[in-house]
Amino acid sequence: MSLTRRNTLTGAAAIGAGVPLLAACGSSGSGGSASEPTAKAGQDLGPASDVPVGGGTIYADQKIVVTQPQQGEFKGFSAVCTHQGCLVATVADGTINCTCHGSKFSIDDGSVVNGPATSPLGSVAVTDKGGQITTT
Repeated sequence: MSLTRRNTLTGAAAIGAGVPLLAACGSSGSGGSASEPTAKAGQDLGPASDVPVGGGTIYADQKIVVTQPQQGEFKGFSAVCTHQGCLVATVADGTINCTCHGSKFSIDDGSVVNGPATSPLGSVAVTDKGGQITTT
């Protein structure tokens, strides 16, 4: 087979299209400091009333998700998916959901309910301080 201009351009286009796809599905892990929650201890996130019982609220700017598995029991987790570092998108039906690749995490303890993620979400200490969810 001879190397033609068409073959060369086709090969270059295939490589150019493939490299971003490989980067999007690289190794597992949270990806370092860019994936860490940004809230400082003592920071107010929002009203406790914004966190539904059996569900949760995502604070995207702080990269934190707060859940309320049972009435008055608040749990905080990193909102960064442990599979590829996407921010989780929703909290529904007892799970924290990442729509990038379909990972789901328990609202009770951040454990993996459905992969491809294999590691739980990191825990973030939160409390209900006078009706306000605050990092501790």
